[in-house]
Amino acid sequence: MKPRFLVFAIACLMVLVAAEAAVTQEERRNVSQCQAIAQSVPQATFVSFSGQATVAVTGTTDGTVTMTYIGHSTFLIETPGGVTIATDYSGWYSPPRVPMVVTMNRAHSSHYSLVTDPAIKYVLHGWSDVPGEKAKVNLVVGDTYIRNVTTDIRGGFGAQQQDGNSIFIFEVAGLCIGHLGHLHYELTEAHYSEIGRLDVVMVPVDGGLTMGSDSMSRVIKRLRASLILPMHQPRPLPSFLSMFGPDFDISNAPTNTITVSLQTLPKKPLIFVASGMQ
Repeated sequence: MKPRFLVFAIACLMVLVAAEAAVTQEERRNVSQCQAIAQSVPQATFVSFSGQATVAVTGTTDGTVTMTYIGHSTFLIETPGGVTIATDYSGWYSPPRVPMVVTMNRAHSSHYSLVTDPAIKYVLHGWSDVPGEKAKVNLVVGDTYIRNVTTDIRGGFGAQQQDGNSIFIFEVAGLCIGHLGHLHYELTEAHYSEIGRLDVVMVPVDGGLTMGSDSMSRVIKRLRASLILPMHQPRPLPSFLSMFGPDFDISNAPTNTITVSLQTLPKKPLIFVASGMQ
């Protein structure tokens, strides 16, 4: 075999191997487990599953997740694998230690910060600085898969600003945990499709800065989460709670912390009001 032909043959082989690897990688694409499970729920209506994730956490469903209400819209999430996440991090309400991950939304300065501790490894913005572009979060940190679903917000003088808010979803230990951020409009069927199943949802309550109690309660009932964690502002909370009848339990907790696993989720939807929201 001539050397020139040998070099050509090796080059062709390398191209074929690379192409096969690319196909194999494409075949490994998985939808979010929360979307995949939700797809099998007969009562739910989904429009599409076009927002596929390139990765999915398929680890154990054992272990517990601890969620502590820090203040306003900030929760500290602690996973079985030691991942720590602070939601809607602004620096105004700081967790007891520096988290590994922070998520942010830009509707108000109390929901984000452009200056963060350098020890925070992942700073995830729920908005894009590129006009007309959506923020896209698709990240695995330890035992946790983090993704987002963007929604519109009200901008200056009430004008609608596209994709200025993100619903962040944390998939860990078999649980689907969602933080609604600064939600300004009721969700569409396309949003519900992208979100999929939620076991735990953190919901802003404020009577109008986000949405009124009636609109927000409709979103919560539609999401069908087992555990609902109110946040944002305590004063409008009675109005929000009045929207839920006997199908929901309400717990005025003596603490700001709740620990949950897939096995210990309440069988009847529970609205857990942390002491900091009372």
